[in-house]
Amino acid sequence: MIELSERKIFDEKRISEIVEMLDFTKANGLITVVTQDYKTNEILMVAYANEEAVHETLATGKAHYWSRSRKTLWEKGGHSGHFQYIKEIFVDCDADCLIYKVEQVKAACHTGYYSCFYRKIEKDGITIIGKQIFDPKSVY
Repeated sequence: MIELSERKIFDEKRISEIVEMLDFTKANGLITVVTQDYKTNEILMVAYANEEAVHETLATGKAHYWSRSRKTLWEKGGHSGHFQYIKEIFVDCDADCLIYKVEQVKAACHTGYYSCFYRKIEKDGITIIGKQIFDPKSVY
């Protein structure tokens, strides 16, 4: 576990040590990142990161990911203003998956919900369990 308080930024030496510890070899240079609200532990989203994304996350204290569809680095909130400020980072036993515990600004989901997991599969179908908090047409 890496704890970040007040958006602490790591120095380059420590960032290099952390990035080198991670295993980017299993999935085309990407690792899975599960992002959670640091206060409630609600899962907000799942995304992917390459070495550059992890480096930028550690250097800035804001979540960065790799967009598989756009094939580019992206800072969460860079367009919408819905930033994710890193509070803690956990790494799994294989060093190929991270959990970012974040302070989420407004919403994580591009569809306007706080969490990307706003739908629940039930016996009778899918139920929307989240509340849309912004209109995505006004942001994107």
